[in-house]
Amino acid sequence: METLQLHRRTRAAGTIRLPGSKSISNRTLLLAALAEGRTRVADLLDSDDTQIMLAALKALGVPPARDGSDWLVDGMRGGFPVKDADLFMGNAGTAIRPLTAALALNRGDYRLSGVPRMHERPIGDLVDGLRAIGADVRYAGQAGYPPLHILPAEVALAGPVPVRGNVSSQFLTALLMALPLLARNADEPATIEVVGDLISKPYVEITLNLMRRFGVTVLRDDWRAFHIPARASYASPGTLHVEGDASSASYFLAAGALGGGPLRIEGVGSASIQGDIRFADALAQMGANLVAGPNWIEVRGFSNEDHPARLRAIDADFNHIPDAAMTIAVLALFADGPSTLRNIASWRVKETDRIAAMATELRKLGARVEEGADSLRVWPVESVRPAAIDTYDDHRMAMCFSLAAFGLAAGSAPLSINDPRCVGKTFPEYFAEFARLTGA
Repeated sequence: METLQLHRRTRAAGTIRLPGSKSISNRTLLLAALAEGRTRVADLLDSDDTQIMLAALKALGVPPARDGSDWLVDGMRGGFPVKDADLFMGNAGTAIRPLTAALALNRGDYRLSGVPRMHERPIGDLVDGLRAIGADVRYAGQAGYPPLHILPAEVALAGPVPVRGNVSSQFLTALLMALPLLARNADEPATIEVVGDLISKPYVEITLNLMRRFGVTVLRDDWRAFHIPARASYASPGTLHVEGDASSASYFLAAGALGGGPLRIEGVGSASIQGDIRFADALAQMGANLVAGPNWIEVRGFSNEDHPARLRAIDADFNHIPDAAMTIAVLALFADGPSTLRNIASWRVKETDRIAAMATELRKLGARVEEGADSLRVWPVESVRPAAIDTYDDHRMAMCFSLAAFGLAAGSAPLSINDPRCVGKTFPEYFAEFARLTGA
C-alpha cells in the first residue's frame, strides 16, 4: 500500500482556488442531459466521481464533449436514447442515486453496480419511492442495496410519492430530479412527501437551486412536502459555472487557522449555494478569525483569550454539514476541552462508517474518544502521537487527517497517511496543494 509521510507543520499561508463541487458537478451533468438544449458546464470537477457520471452518460447515449476547459452536454429532453446498458458506478453516491431514479422512468433495461462498499450503502428508501409510482427496480444482491436491475415499466403519478429522509438526503434529491420527467405530461403537480425527519437539508437546497436554473421551480411545504408543477420540463440555462467545493474548503480554512495564515480560498464564499460553507461559522465559533466575500474566504489564525494557544471546544449539531464536520473532529485535537459532534448518524452510511473510522484513527493519535450511535466526543491532546492513519478508501478521511500534522511535537516522527490516492474521488491534487500552502 502506498503511504504518504507528513512531517510537522507549523505554518499555512497563501491562496488556493478550489476544484469544483462534486455535488454541483454531478447534479449539473444529469440535469443537462435531461434538459432541452445544449449546456456549457464551466469549472466542472475533474475527479473519480465525475468521471463515473461522464462515463455513464456516454454509455446512455448522451456523450459530454470537451471544449477547452469546459464541457458541452446536448440534452435529450427527458430521456436517454440507449435502452439497455450495464453501468459501473464505483462508490459514487451522487451518481448512482439520481441515475437510478431517472433510469427507472426511461423504460429501459439497466444494470447498476459498484465497488463492494457501494453494495453496502443503502438505497432501499429510494427504490420504495420509485416502486410507489410503478417503477420496476429489483435487487440483484441483498435487498435494500445495490447492485440493481431496472426493467421497463409503465410509471404514473397516482398520489404523493413517499420517501424517508433520515438515512440520506440523496434519496429525496433523486426523486426531485426525476419526477419532472413525469410532470411534463401531467395535468396535476407531482408531490413528494418526506416520511420522518429530513437530514442534510442544505444538500437538498443545492438540488432545488440547480433545478430552478434548469427551469423547474419546486414549491416546498416546510421540509415535509415538495410540489413539482404540472407541465414542468427542464431547459438548458446556457452556461453554468460550478462553484468551488465547500467541503474541500474546510481543510484549508482549518489549516489557515492552525498555521496562522493568512490563507485565502477562492471559488466559494458568502454567496455559495452549498450548505458546507457554514463550516466557516463553526470554525469561527472555535475562535478562528475569518473574513469573506461573495466568492472567497480568508482565515488569519485564531484567538482564544482563555487559552491563546488553543481553539475553543465546540458542542454542536452537525446534521447540516456532515461532510465538513469531519474536519471539526480532527480540529478537536487542538481545542481547550472536549468537543462533541451531534446528529451525525449519516456518517455510518458514507464511503465508510465514518463514526467508527474516525474514532479508531483519532485514538491512534493519542486522543480519548467516545463513539455514540449518532455522535462523537473528542478530547484534545498535548501533542499528536505519530501514527499510520488508515483511510478506508475514503477521500475525506485522508484529507481531514492531514491536519493532525500541525499537532506533532518538534523533532517528532512523521504522520503516515495510508492510501493517499483515495483523494482522487474529489480532489486529486489535494496533497500537492497542502504541501504548497504549508511550506513542505
